[in-house]
Amino acid sequence: MPPHATVVNLQLCPGNRLPREPVTSAKAIENLGLEGDRHARADSKRQVLLIEAETLEKLGLRAGDVRENITTRGIALMELPIGTRLRIGEALFELTVECEPCNLMDQLRPGLKETLKGQRGMLARVTQSGTLSVGDAILVESSFA
Repeated sequence: MPPHATVVNLQLCPGNRLPREPVTSAKAIENLGLEGDRHARADSKRQVLLIEAETLEKLGLRAGDVRENITTRGIALMELPIGTRLRIGEALFELTVECEPCNLMDQLRPGLKETLKGQRGMLARVTQSGTLSVGDAILVESSFA
């Protein structure tokens, strides 16, 4: 991983199927998710979605188009094993599962669901509360590779 992995965008989902709202910082709450995000649920493996900006750019998409919370740059998320912990700002996240593209992707662009297979990003849970902001470094704290 390059030493300069960073957060380039943050988005919150205010409600079901509503567009993501860009924010400059967010509060991650342990075992819940991001404060103000409708996907914040206790004990869920799907509290936060991270995707690489490089993937979005390659596909001609903008930050938030695929409904991610955290857009990263400089880290190969899809190559990290499940259980990897990422320090982002003050918060700690644990990668839980690869995000499978849903039918909403084909509403954005026909065929996008199939195109995104294996590259939609990684879902994570919050294992330590804290604030994260656009521009924060992303540090791999532990990996089980």
